[in-house]
Amino acid sequence: MGQEKKKEEEPKPDTILNPNPSTVIEVFDTPMPSVSPPHKPSWFTPKRLLAIFCMINMLNYLDRGTIASNGVNGSSRTCTKSGTCSGGTGIQGDFNLNNFEDGVLSSAFMVGLLVASPIFASLAKSINPFRLIGVGLSVWTIAVAGCGFSIDFWSISICRMFVGVGEASFISLAAPFIDDNAPATQKTAWLGIFYMCIPCGTAFGYVYGGVVGNHLNWRYAFWIEALLMLPFVVLGFVIKPLQLKGFDPAGSRKAFAIETGASENQGELVKRISESTRSKASNNLNQVTRFLRDMKVLLGNKVYVVNVLGYIAYNFVIGSYSYWGPKAGYGLYKMSNPDIMFGGITVVSGILGTIAGGFLLDRMTNTISNAFKLLSAVTFIGAIFCFAAFCFKSLYAFMALLAIGELLVFATQGPVNFVCLHSVHPSLRPLSMAISTVSIHIFGDVPSTPLVGVFQDRVQNWRISALVLTSVFFIASAIWFIGIFLQGVDRYNEDGEHALSASEIANTTPLLEEKTSETTPADAEP
Repeated sequence: MGQEKKKEEEPKPDTILNPNPSTVIEVFDTPMPSVSPPHKPSWFTPKRLLAIFCMINMLNYLDRGTIASNGVNGSSRTCTKSGTCSGGTGIQGDFNLNNFEDGVLSSAFMVGLLVASPIFASLAKSINPFRLIGVGLSVWTIAVAGCGFSIDFWSISICRMFVGVGEASFISLAAPFIDDNAPATQKTAWLGIFYMCIPCGTAFGYVYGGVVGNHLNWRYAFWIEALLMLPFVVLGFVIKPLQLKGFDPAGSRKAFAIETGASENQGELVKRISESTRSKASNNLNQVTRFLRDMKVLLGNKVYVVNVLGYIAYNFVIGSYSYWGPKAGYGLYKMSNPDIMFGGITVVSGILGTIAGGFLLDRMTNTISNAFKLLSAVTFIGAIFCFAAFCFKSLYAFMALLAIGELLVFATQGPVNFVCLHSVHPSLRPLSMAISTVSIHIFGDVPSTPLVGVFQDRVQNWRISALVLTSVFFIASAIWFIGIFLQGVDRYNEDGEHALSASEIANTTPLLEEKTSETTPADAEP
């Protein structure tokens, strides 16, 4: 009996006692369960998540429109044949930039975006994605403020690169969060609303940059942007972080704590410490291996590749439209205020077109095949209207045809990103968005902006430059037409990268309270 009682009193395997009673070594295999009060309805609902992300996206693209506006970008210094020179305005005038340098400046932020997007997407598998967005917005805010303090071409170029780094986390991770929380029958519509902020933000940037640049100084435009983003930086760190579909919940990893000083079982402890150290040392290698493996999967996905190729050709045109549009409008039609005119057309067409494209695909039934049909059709018809617009010498005919053309081509935003998100495994969505973003910029608007500048310097004719550029829309339409015949499978409902145990599922925090409440008994009542 005494021996049985002694066995019952022996410590559990997770607690090892020393001969020295003052030293205890504890190993915890799983997080300790915690008791928390019942959840109260949260103000942070799916619709509010969409609204917050839309405002952040609006600020991102307002910054892009601002640096392209005549009020902030300005004009270069000019000299007559007699040797009389007049001072330029804005960034171009202050730093004496030629068209090529000006085009490079507009694309400088892409360098940071291209490098950082895949990094943030890969980190999302080990760090909570919501907190990564907060980190990125912090970098963005500091870099934009730095643009206002720049002293020459190189200093503002470096700040623009860090603007791209800050934007990378948001671009890669925002769309998957929206896709997870949108109603099943309105996913493309919600994505359309989110991507509506691209043309709207850019257009408001034209107007905002023109007003601030002309009434204050181009530097104030950047300082005000940084102040507007600051509340969202705080939210990124204060709000309880959400978890993406297809990823392990935060805190599910096993951990252990060790207090040294033991003599008994020391060999086992040394072995545990050694294994832990080797695991940490190989973590970086595992990250690279996992990234390469995921990239191989993405590049082997024909539906995804065709979708991105069409998006590259599309963005080649849109990128140059957004930057050179006001200058071309002034050169062709001597517009009194090209920033406001182009901004107005882009705002109206962008809002109506982007939302209409999302709702139309949902109405057609949001499948990958239907998405490709819509992408090809609206891009082809929109290209015809945009091409015709630059053929007319009448300002009113130009504005009417361009408005219709932009309305159609902006209808692609919801469907193209729907394909990016639903043609891949849920755990690959951040990486798919990151690679899509990297591709459309590095092969699309990054080279197109300076190339159009060089082409215009050579031909000295904005009409010819605009027509050559617009013809690339037809290439985008043809590529997306190929996607109709591919066997696209919607993979959104596939299981996560790692299967979760029953206890982990029970302890996982729902994405948002409003969404989980949709299946409560109260909702089931007739």
